[in-house]
Amino acid sequence: MFQRILVANRGEIALRIIRACRELGIETVAVYSEADRGAHYLELADEAWCIGPAQAMDSYLQINRIISAAEIGNVQAVHPGYGFLAENSHFAEVCRSCNIEFIGPPVQAMQQLGDKVSAREIAMKAGVPCVPGSDGLISDVEEAVRVADRIGYPVLIKATAGGGGKGMRVAGNEISLRAGLQAASAEAEKAFKNAGVYLEKYVERPRHVEIQILADNYGNVVHLWERDCSMQRRHQKLIEESPAPKLPAEVRKKICDCAVNLVREAGYTNAGTCEFIVDKNFNFYFIEVNARIQVEHPVTELVTGIDLIKQQILIAAGEKLPFKQEDIKHTGCAIELRVNAEDPDNSFRGSPGTITKLRLPGGPGVRFDSHVYEGYTISPYYDSMIGKLIVHKPTRDEAIQCMRRCLREFVIEGVATTLPLARKMFNHADFVDFNIDTTFVERTFQN
Repeated sequence: MFQRILVANRGEIALRIIRACRELGIETVAVYSEADRGAHYLELADEAWCIGPAQAMDSYLQINRIISAAEIGNVQAVHPGYGFLAENSHFAEVCRSCNIEFIGPPVQAMQQLGDKVSAREIAMKAGVPCVPGSDGLISDVEEAVRVADRIGYPVLIKATAGGGGKGMRVAGNEISLRAGLQAASAEAEKAFKNAGVYLEKYVERPRHVEIQILADNYGNVVHLWERDCSMQRRHQKLIEESPAPKLPAEVRKKICDCAVNLVREAGYTNAGTCEFIVDKNFNFYFIEVNARIQVEHPVTELVTGIDLIKQQILIAAGEKLPFKQEDIKHTGCAIELRVNAEDPDNSFRGSPGTITKLRLPGGPGVRFDSHVYEGYTISPYYDSMIGKLIVHKPTRDEAIQCMRRCLREFVIEGVATTLPLARKMFNHADFVDFNIDTTFVERTFQN
């Protein structure tokens, strides 16, 4: 077992990792930028080192500075959390070349699954359904037109690297395809330093369902059931829940089995998430693998009782999974709401500033994962998420009622937040009845 772990992240996920390490008897070394100096969660680490200025490019994305902190801190492993360097295969390679374990998958698996084209190839080899599309990267506009004519419009132009909706365009005809291809490629090059794009058939108004997996270094792979993440805006998730409502049992089993087969084929270990879209007829198609812990991992923790962060650490330390597939039960319904410092009435403009008043909800079945406190200043330099409110109840109806009660109690002053939008979403009849898809929020609540 590791004696010391460096947490190569900040905020909510850094605090979550520090707490898991403390319960495992592992010391932690935190790193922070000048913007995060004085954050309370840093006091819970055994050591904390400043690694640079506020800008992420000068601090949390500086591999050499993180490795230096790891060596000074005398750690045996690095946990990358999510975002920043979490899916950077070069960072994982550098860590391991310095005899520091990277708490994540093997480098080769990260590289193969981090590229959406090669990930599709692995999925198809494993017998996992994929959306019809190009056989690989699109080399020129004329090839794109030929592919679109073959699979039919509308088509989706997708960047092979990265995520979050960048480098993605929908084309309903040849004119928009020609224009969109250039725009998507340019956006992908700017965001990911990789201009490669490919085409998929655009599945209209799909649901977004993802499968949490764990895999150890001894060939054991399990799924921890599914999460539905269809409540999103511009490909950014707002609400996640498990189980996925109205998903037939036979489809649930097939999609979970496909996720297990895919990660086996890829030689993947540690925690990961296989993402799928599901059409109105419950046909499902593989999208991508997130080779890291997800923001929404608490949803799975609550319905299974399994601490995913601890399992990540134990797997990286060489432990076998302590359970088999038949041991993993799914109990009740968990729903997570992301609370962001954004103004929904002004195009979701970021709202950095100081929290002047904070009143948190509580009670049975309520969890709030966050690093903020009254007097905390939300920085303009990083993601705007304030925290994650998660409820767990025996049924979905009870979970929704609990979330409504929590949202009545929840007070944040000093910055604009997405709480007003959340109250609308949890009271909307179509959400309650789950008559939704990935475009629901934009169609229903967009200004």
